Amino acid sequence: MSNSMGIASVFVLSSLLLSPLAMAEESSAFVTRNAELAAVHQDARNAVAANKADAAKDAKQTASKVSVDANADS
Repeated sequence: MSNSMGIASVFVLSSLLLSPLAMAEESSAFVTRNAELAAVHQDARNAVAANKADAAKDAKQTASKVSVDANADS
């Protein structure tokens, strides 16, 4: 009997101590912080995509310039 009461009390105390962590996911501060992080990550993704598009455009322009220079030499 004493052993089961000890286990039950440990379970209840751990539940009470860990409940704020479980509720953190629903707090407005947690939601706001996650939204800000998602916006920052989306901005970074957009910047990387734009950078890749610029690099591809530069490579295409360089390739066309090389073909124009080759045609001018002939």
